[in-house]
Amino acid sequence: MAKQVNRLTAKKVEHIQDPGWYPDGNGLYLQVSKTGTKSWVYRYKSSGKEKRAGLGGLSTLTLAGARNSAKNCRKQRSEGKDPIEFKREQKAKIALNQVKSITFKECALSYIESHKVSWKNQKHEAQWRNTLETYAFPFIGHVSVKDIDVGLVMKVLEPIWPTKTETATRVRQRIENVLDWAKVRKYRTGENPALWRGHLDKLLPKPSKVQKVKHFKAMPYTDVPNYFRKLRTTNTVAAKALAFTILTATRSNEAREANWSEIDLKSGIWTIPDERMKSDRTHRVPLSKEAIAILKEVETFKIDNRVFPGLKKNKSITDAALLKHLKISHSDLTVHGFRSSFRDWCAEITNYPREIAESALAHTLKDKTEAAYQRGDMFIKRQKLMNAWANHCLKGKKDANVIPMQKQA
Repeated sequence: MAKQVNRLTAKKVEHIQDPGWYPDGNGLYLQVSKTGTKSWVYRYKSSGKEKRAGLGGLSTLTLAGARNSAKNCRKQRSEGKDPIEFKREQKAKIALNQVKSITFKECALSYIESHKVSWKNQKHEAQWRNTLETYAFPFIGHVSVKDIDVGLVMKVLEPIWPTKTETATRVRQRIENVLDWAKVRKYRTGENPALWRGHLDKLLPKPSKVQKVKHFKAMPYTDVPNYFRKLRTTNTVAAKALAFTILTATRSNEAREANWSEIDLKSGIWTIPDERMKSDRTHRVPLSKEAIAILKEVETFKIDNRVFPGLKKNKSITDAALLKHLKISHSDLTVHGFRSSFRDWCAEITNYPREIAESALAHTLKDKTEAAYQRGDMFIKRQKLMNAWANHCLKGKKDANVIPMQKQA
């Protein structure tokens, strides 16, 4: 007896409501679920086991379309192919083609988008975009990320490694991060061609051998008192911000972007939140009497929550403003250099331990074991140190913990 085919009609398919399986013939079935959802299924046997290949829902596939899909399934079987496995292979090929089309630039931009929320400020994001746009994208931006190899990475780095070593180092690190991200996303396989240790370090000279580290030019600590006293005679926001930066031995951005909500004048404590710190750790700064005096003076400029307001609304004073004031009398110095002045003073004039001075500068301990045990911030000792530094800046006063110059070897 011949098998019945085309047993269903479009009208019948539309009116069927009861859950169940409704055959059309040649393995094609309309499945109606308990929720009333209708879908097409091709049922067949393979190695003695029944299999069911989903063809699609009635909302997207008509009866005629379902019959055509079932016909294709029967053709695949006649060619010795399993319809379910064939469909899976086709999906894998589509996915592979999509991966092949993903470029390094697309991956880099996706990496930036997914990581920028963890970066401290927009400046960091801009640096990522600018360095890759300038140095990497012209060479490898259009290349499929799976095809990036050592040769292509070297095309990016070799032209700038001798002359822009620091920038080249950052570009390499960023390429490495993007390629690691792409590997985890299954866009590429194999070793990262931008890896430094045991890889590119065999092809490129060490950055320290190419370009010596340039330290910030600093004022000798012996000259700080004379400069500081003159600085304190200038009644501008820039002068007061610079004086406050010197007294607290903080980084320029940490001092310039200080908020009144961070400062407790009564206790003499300035608490810088972790998101504003280079170390990503909250840092408590003991405020000397002179530092507190400066804060009380700038309260007269108060227009919002910013301690040192800039010319633009809702903006702190810029680093350029402090540097401009410094260069009036010292054109070769940098604001950051005063941290070095402070550190030299600590080492050469005082008997405070190294870890106290490093803690005052908010430096993290390089020794992981030491850092694991040193969990406090040594605030009381740092308070004494910063008071002694303030005395030095003001008049060169001696402190109980300061070694007289004549006793120095």
